[in-house]
Amino acid sequence: MRRMAGWALMMLAATLPSWPARAAEDAVRRFYGYAYDMDSGRYAYTEVHAQRIVDGRWRSGRIDYYAPDGRKLGDKRIEFGADPYVARYRMEMAGGYGSAIAEDGGVIVASRTENGRTESGRIDKPATTCADAGFHVYLRDHFDALLGGQTLRFNLVAAARLQRYRFRASKVADTQFDGRPAVVIRFEPDSLLRLFAGPVEMVYEPRERELVEFRGPSNVVDPGTGKPYAVRVIYPARPPADAPAALPPLGA
Repeated sequence: MRRMAGWALMMLAATLPSWPARAAEDAVRRFYGYAYDMDSGRYAYTEVHAQRIVDGRWRSGRIDYYAPDGRKLGDKRIEFGADPYVARYRMEMAGGYGSAIAEDGGVIVASRTENGRTESGRIDKPATTCADAGFHVYLRDHFDALLGGQTLRFNLVAAARLQRYRFRASKVADTQFDGRPAVVIRFEPDSLLRLFAGPVEMVYEPRERELVEFRGPSNVVDPGTGKPYAVRVIYPARPPADAPAALPPLGA
């Protein structure tokens, strides 16, 4: 699993939560994500999500990240424009780290910040290009094809690398989560790059197309190592037994 951490800077954030397919009315959906370090299995951090849903689509939102002791690690603000598969966002983390995606005349503008220093780049957007959480929206919109055995191919923008890459996604297994049927979707580079980068796996509840588990690289840095986590993030209905006793508030 160690190679996943090195790949983290080239990948989307491990923060791709879901909303029920049947939620058609305007609403703000709030929930937690519980992240575990993949190597040690220890509890790593808590995600606090707020998603604005309009006409059944995710339009904007915010994710706040907290250490197990309640200390805030950073936050991420997300907004979807005309292109539902390109999530515009700005993420700011403790220690002078961050990344962002914006659009300018059909061109994606990506930026990354490390140790307080920011770099940016302009990335063209060919057909079927996803950015950040827009990839999750793309999977949901093509979920029947995945369940039918098709492999999806697309471009993915990695803000932390100021690049885009070819990827593919496919269903690889049936499983269960919290006693419910679920499916495992794997995505990986659609090139020889996959020889150097581990795959990412996302577990979905298929009826509502809800993301219930993520396994892969994070955009949250481990304060103990100074490197991004490789994580397992779960989205259960109730907090796991080893979650912090005092969770951060979900907000007003």
